[in-house]
Amino acid sequence: MAPHFVKPYVKTNKNDMNDAEAICEAVQRPNMRFVAVKTAEQQSILHLHVSRQLLVKMRTQVSNHLRGLLDEYGLILPQGICHRADIPALAEDATNELPGVPRRLLMDMLEHVREIDRKIDVMEAQIRQWHRHSETSQRLAAIPGIGLLTATALIGHIGTHAQGFISGRHLAAYLGLVPRQFSPGGKQRLAHISKRGHPYLRTLLIHGARAVVRMCQGIQRRGKTPVDPLLEHLLARKHPNQTAVAQANRNARIVWALLAGDRDYRSPVTTA
Repeated sequence: MAPHFVKPYVKTNKNDMNDAEAICEAVQRPNMRFVAVKTAEQQSILHLHVSRQLLVKMRTQVSNHLRGLLDEYGLILPQGICHRADIPALAEDATNELPGVPRRLLMDMLEHVREIDRKIDVMEAQIRQWHRHSETSQRLAAIPGIGLLTATALIGHIGTHAQGFISGRHLAAYLGLVPRQFSPGGKQRLAHISKRGHPYLRTLLIHGARAVVRMCQGIQRRGKTPVDPLLEHLLARKHPNQTAVAQANRNARIVWALLAGDRDYRSPVTTA
């Protein structure tokens, strides 16, 4: 059980005895929701994702450190890891005001970033290999906006049959993609998305949905047939950011339908 579901049953001060009593009380509730037990296969792919995410964060930190170091000496490096290729030329340029110690430090830190890149490539290759051997992951990857990373992370978190969720909306609510509700006195008020659940999965789904929205906008500008009529209708009424979140919510529901029904994805696009 999630800890915040047990917290309301703690009567007085927090100690082991009161916590055990609260757990015994909460587990008897008929509507209590429980955390599904993950298999060793799910844990293995999740460990790859967590390790890759850690390395990506380290790479960003080191890249920002290098930009800050150069900025101390008046050398402005543009944002983005693609511009780190300019660092060797700056370190070897004798006309700038870099002392000898920072020049060596720049090259050492740049080599550290390259080593992180190599480790990330190895982990992505392992994720790709796991994806090739998983039929369920390949079925999810056929959904527009869901690629290799999103499909494997979804299988690792929710399983191959989504047995812990009763509907697609339940899965979308678990991922924090539904509006937060505040409806006292019989008046329905819906706010922004709740952002509950795992932020990594929600980030992957929304970024994938942004790619679909950009593709649909490009097709509209060229005057061609829309990729998805529903997405075109949303773009006509809503901001692209709101449309991306709505598309991510829709993808989460499609994922549940494919997993629960053991089906393949069928595109809603109709051709002339």
